[in-house]
Amino acid sequence: MSKSLVFLMFVVISLSVVFLAAPAQAGHAVLDAPENWRLAVQAWTFHKATFCEAVDNAVLMGLSYIEAFPGQSFSKEKPDAPFGHMATPEIRQAAREKLAAAGIQLVCYGVVGLPNDETECRKVFDFAKEMGIETITSEPPVETFDLVDRLCNEYEINVALHNHPKPSGYWNPEKVLEVCQGRSKRIGACADTGHWMRSGVNPVEALKKLSGRIISLHFKDVNEFNQMDAHDVIWGTGKNDTKAMLAELDRQNFKGVFTIEYEYNWDNSIPDIIQCIRYFDQESAKLGYPTWRWLFNGMDLTGWAANPDSWVVEEGGLLSPRGGGDIWTNERFGNFILDLEFKLSQDANSGVFLRCADLNDWINTTIEVQIHETGDGTPHGQCGAIYDCLSPSTNAVKPAGQWNRYTITCRDNKINVVLNEVPVIDMDLNQWTQAGKNPDGSPNKFTIAYKDMARNGLIGLQYHGHPIWFRNIRIKQLEQ
Repeated sequence: MSKSLVFLMFVVISLSVVFLAAPAQAGHAVLDAPENWRLAVQAWTFHKATFCEAVDNAVLMGLSYIEAFPGQSFSKEKPDAPFGHMATPEIRQAAREKLAAAGIQLVCYGVVGLPNDETECRKVFDFAKEMGIETITSEPPVETFDLVDRLCNEYEINVALHNHPKPSGYWNPEKVLEVCQGRSKRIGACADTGHWMRSGVNPVEALKKLSGRIISLHFKDVNEFNQMDAHDVIWGTGKNDTKAMLAELDRQNFKGVFTIEYEYNWDNSIPDIIQCIRYFDQESAKLGYPTWRWLFNGMDLTGWAANPDSWVVEEGGLLSPRGGGDIWTNERFGNFILDLEFKLSQDANSGVFLRCADLNDWINTTIEVQIHETGDGTPHGQCGAIYDCLSPSTNAVKPAGQWNRYTITCRDNKINVVLNEVPVIDMDLNQWTQAGKNPDGSPNKFTIAYKDMARNGLIGLQYHGHPIWFRNIRIKQLEQ
């Protein structure tokens, strides 16, 4: 997201204010690399499975967004019930419940027909509105555009023109620009970079031509150029210049959805897609996070110290404990912004350790940002709390099985925590003037007053006897 850091601090009304919970502040201190880039999967990638299984696969791969296509079987329990704008009210409701439970947002729908028939077109737009879909992906006939333009503005929903390979109607960017001319900005391109390659169109040059009209992408890398039988490969390993495409989209300040539509190795594509996701995260981070670096490389424990076999790297670049203690960085950090994601198991308890001064007495020389699905029953044991010292301003944790995100800022005596884009902690260590006591007079377990906590130390992740997973751990060091 944003390449600049934006902090909105509450005005301190009185130095004598006693904080029983952290006040609110604005947004994540740092957001995703380039602003508003979202990564989704097209359910067609799993067209041999059901829509519900496609949603489950999105969760498995750590994604938060999906694009549906019309006619996919809804579930194993209801294989004859299609999902899409033709779905019954019962199936639509079941889909909303499935998506909500999985923490997945349905952002796009297509490729779907939009004929020059208002009744039929409204069925698609009504479905999109009901399901919260932002963009309809389509290849409508030219004579339909007056109708489509009007409906886009009425429903406040985009229509992105998809390019199948030539000789389909929109295989080249010039045709897309021609039909978009004079139309609402809600009409633009769904740039399928793989089909451009198959059609002999340079994707980087096509993106440049479509600047300002790109709504979404079916982002792909393929093994051959100008070959109709070219197939998808792991991003960054094929003939497509994926780095240049990302750089061009960043230059355009593109804000939208990158959809993974992996049309190869149909029965075992998830390992390949996970590598695509890792590639996207790392390469986009270089654009949006030029001053950031990865604390966890997604492959091994380089840069970390733990007891042998106590922490492992699982498929998909997930860091997870196997018992036998916590894990700590080899390097010490002072002022920094730490950004990471975590996924809890049922009733899991863990934490993020900040500025540990002494591993032999880590309990008393470390600031812990609590991780817990429900809270451990102590006054300051909720997810987002500074453990035993300060409760979060609100409960922003997602349920077990869903990915959560922390952005933690340590700057001198100030600790700020944002959980899932919700500010939950704004802490001034200097207010903790006594060992074993919080500013409101309640006890804590620490033998050192937090005002005396080290301003430099190790970062750690806690193993507390429960399965938990971490990923995308990165840091930006700030001036001391």
